[in-house]
Amino acid sequence: MTQTRFQIVGSLLRPTNLLAYKNEIEKRDNIQYPFYNDFPGYQAVEAAAVKNVIEQEKAHGLDVLTDGEYTKSMWHLDFIWGFAGVERYIADHGYTFEDHDGGDFETRKDIGVRITAPLSGKNHHFLDIYQALKAAAGDQQVKLTVWGAAHAFTELALIDHLYGPNEVYKTASELKQGLINAYKEFLTEYKAVGGQIIQFDDCLWELFADDNQQSFFSEENSNLTDLADDFININNTIADFGHQLGLKVWTHNCRGNYESRHAASGSYAAIAQKFLHDQHYDRFFLEWDDERAGDITALKALQDRPNVEVVLGLLSSKTNTLDDEDRVYRLLDQASAILGKDRLFLSHQCGFASCDSGNELTSAQEWAKIDQGQKIAAKFWA
Repeated sequence: MTQTRFQIVGSLLRPTNLLAYKNEIEKRDNIQYPFYNDFPGYQAVEAAAVKNVIEQEKAHGLDVLTDGEYTKSMWHLDFIWGFAGVERYIADHGYTFEDHDGGDFETRKDIGVRITAPLSGKNHHFLDIYQALKAAAGDQQVKLTVWGAAHAFTELALIDHLYGPNEVYKTASELKQGLINAYKEFLTEYKAVGGQIIQFDDCLWELFADDNQQSFFSEENSNLTDLADDFININNTIADFGHQLGLKVWTHNCRGNYESRHAASGSYAAIAQKFLHDQHYDRFFLEWDDERAGDITALKALQDRPNVEVVLGLLSSKTNTLDDEDRVYRLLDQASAILGKDRLFLSHQCGFASCDSGNELTSAQEWAKIDQGQKIAAKFWA
């Protein structure tokens, strides 16, 4: 499908003039997604920035393009904000990440979600985003990245508890079905406007890993196996529906990425059978930029699925220096011995700006790291 073996996960650092609007969005909850009517000039600045970053991607040899996720505030919540029946608000606390010194780090707080009516994915703003991306990309392939359905359900139901007697959905099962229906509505219209590749981003797999000491699930859920099965069934329901529509269905997994910080540990080996082998995706983008991911032999779980491709996130988008190429080549060799070179790609472990604030590096450093990825890929797959 692609010409280069180096891929980007999706997000890129936002330019300063766009960030001026994004920083205002973060601080206000009396505004309505996609926020264009609340900030005069914002839509024009965003559109110009998107066109520019697409040209930069082309110039640096990328051949599956994104809009840099400039059209999002956060990697996941914008998609839910675009559903009918959802209201956004500023919560009392943000998400908790691990700081550089090992302590707690709190993210932005505009993460609150209320469900005010039955969910619907029809007429989603992401359709406009896709069409603008495709028009600017020309003949090159593009992908749209959205929040993984099971991760969304886990946050809305198990963390935020958005069901009950006083809620739109009375039970977790009703909420699950409502969310799945909204995803299906969106995918149907995405395919109708020409969509070909959908990538579901998901950060919760490692919470099911028994070697992850940071998993909050282990404290309250005695049967993680049943919970994991439910999680996978949700994702597979959506992936299977996408395949029925004729979409290529990809996924990206990492352990959190916010201002060069991570949220969790947990190895792939501990979850490989369920979360690699049993999920029905065509391509897996996997985070493998440090020892938290565990041994590369976890890829053996995919040996009997010959049509599945893996994008190894051996490079880091969290650092401002170039990556250790000897390490990358060594792990590529090991992975190739398991799956074969023709099933593998290379990437950074995550995007460079999963949220507007971005990671702790400059735009020049970002593109230098992308160029390094291209150079490594060209040499390894020569």
